[in-house]
Amino acid sequence: MNIHPMWDNYPTLKKDLNKTLELMSSAISLPNKEVEQTILDLFHSGGKLLRPAYLLLFSELGKDVDKKKSIALAAAMETLHTATLIHDDIVDEADVRRGVPTLQTKFDKDVAVYSGDYLFIVCFKLLVQYTDSLKSVKLNTSSMEKVLLGELGQMNTRYNTDITVDEYLQNVSGKTAELFALSCFLGCFENGGSSKLASTCRDIGKSIGIAFQIVDDILDYSQSEVSIGKPVLEDVKQGVYSLPLICAMEENKAFFEPLLAKKETLTNEEAERVHQGVIEYGGVKKAYALADSYTEKALDLINKLPNNKQQTKEIIYDITQAILTREN
Repeated sequence: MNIHPMWDNYPTLKKDLNKTLELMSSAISLPNKEVEQTILDLFHSGGKLLRPAYLLLFSELGKDVDKKKSIALAAAMETLHTATLIHDDIVDEADVRRGVPTLQTKFDKDVAVYSGDYLFIVCFKLLVQYTDSLKSVKLNTSSMEKVLLGELGQMNTRYNTDITVDEYLQNVSGKTAELFALSCFLGCFENGGSSKLASTCRDIGKSIGIAFQIVDDILDYSQSEVSIGKPVLEDVKQGVYSLPLICAMEENKAFFEPLLAKKETLTNEEAERVHQGVIEYGGVKKAYALADSYTEKALDLINKLPNNKQQTKEIIYDITQAILTREN
């Protein structure tokens, strides 16, 4: 199993994440074994597994911890996340994901679309099999809707130089933050946590998710293609304007508009001018400030979790601080 090295310091969690990947793999059964293997390769391609990790950690806050159920729910969340990645890659026409060829690269878009859809079904099968309450299934359905609305919202604002910070946050709240929020909520609630505590866990997850996406977007402007695992500024060429660029455009839209008007014909040299402009006009600095505010909100809420689970609180705090202040 190819588990990210960030979990080496947490052997129990690492063991449970291995079990999560094993369950995900065992749930996949397709007539086309080549497609099946490509999905399995994506499962095991070294992603951080943050959503299942948070679900497993927040499960420890419940009164009646059921490890087997928590691992199944973690598998459902990561399967759902993988489905969204496959669909993301189709929209973005991406060739590689985490160093592994994407489904539409190896096969075609039709195969990739149906593979992503298939993973949605696998997710619900795991949920229905292991959850105690229809509330959790209902919440998962609602969360999936928010994820898709966030994706559609992002597509709806492509090449829109008038996009606002609020519109960006709205899209990110669905596209990225919702699965973090749901993972934290389900982990607690499905293991006997009260509705009030589970609601707090959901708020923590949402803040983590928003901050995580902002930091991810900032890294496009500060890391190499190798570090971030995707072409730097490719989003700009596709009309996806993330927070650093939006903040910089607030300072000097006239600088960016002639460049962004070129859309997909933007050259690498022109993209580099956008890159430098984002830094020069304070886009990265402003984006960091907003990421810091969501990070602080998440950490403050984590500190308010029950004191009788101090070790779990400390691990959640340390991991959250690490991923939200990361440099790659």
